[in-house]
Amino acid sequence: MTDTTRHATPQDSALGREVAYPRRYDASLLFPIPRAQGRDALGIAGTGLPFTGHDRWHAYELGWLDARGKPVVATATLVVPAASPNLVESKSLKLYLNSLNGERFPDFAAVRARLAEDLSVAAGAAVGVEFGLPPVEPGPQAESIDACETDITDYAPPDPGHLLADPATPVAEKLCSDLLKSNCPVTGQPDWASLRIAYRGPRIDRPGLLRYLASFREHAEFHEQCVERIFVDVLARCRPASLSVEARYTRRGGLDINPWRATPGALPPRPGRDPRQ
Repeated sequence: MTDTTRHATPQDSALGREVAYPRRYDASLLFPIPRAQGRDALGIAGTGLPFTGHDRWHAYELGWLDARGKPVVATATLVVPAASPNLVESKSLKLYLNSLNGERFPDFAAVRARLAEDLSVAAGAAVGVEFGLPPVEPGPQAESIDACETDITDYAPPDPGHLLADPATPVAEKLCSDLLKSNCPVTGQPDWASLRIAYRGPRIDRPGLLRYLASFREHAEFHEQCVERIFVDVLARCRPASLSVEARYTRRGGLDINPWRATPGALPPRPGRDPRQ
């Protein structure tokens, strides 16, 4: 079982370090990071979350041995609830999954049970595990804001002052952008994502929204924290009656992550993958 109390900050993780791939199964490789570390900066306290949601991981490189020692390969979808006390650092998840490569399991059900147990302990809440991946969608079911004509001069820190809305023009619409980029807070590596925003309320100014998303370009924060920041800023500045924010990040190390946050009561978006993933 993973000891979720032994880790403190992202700097204590394997990120940015040369680490040998594990030869044996080791659940202790999973590195939980308390969500409170990012939420405190947003004024989100304890269990009083202003959103519902989840983090949907897609694992493309998963393998183990069957009972006779024959290699088995698979893909998997992992769903971590946003209400869990911890997120799981991505490199640690990659190392953990690779630690299964030499482990024997009698069947798929045993692998699924092992994954669910270990990930749930690390996250501090029940994690969903299903084999397979959602389909690649031919295009977003939303209107892109990326062609908006606007000058952009600031790329960090994220500036919610760019967010404007017209209360005289209530709408219900879905917007998207492929231009979201931020950086890993430990290694500085770039993280790329497509963002989808669905809302009902005052019409959001599209050039302002694009300038706001561009202001993440040199910002250093984990994927999940970026999405929560976007949700909190749009909710506070634009005052929508309902709001859904989903980011689909491109793959790294055989994993991609798709954090989703929405006003309570919202139905989760249909699982899918972008062509960039």
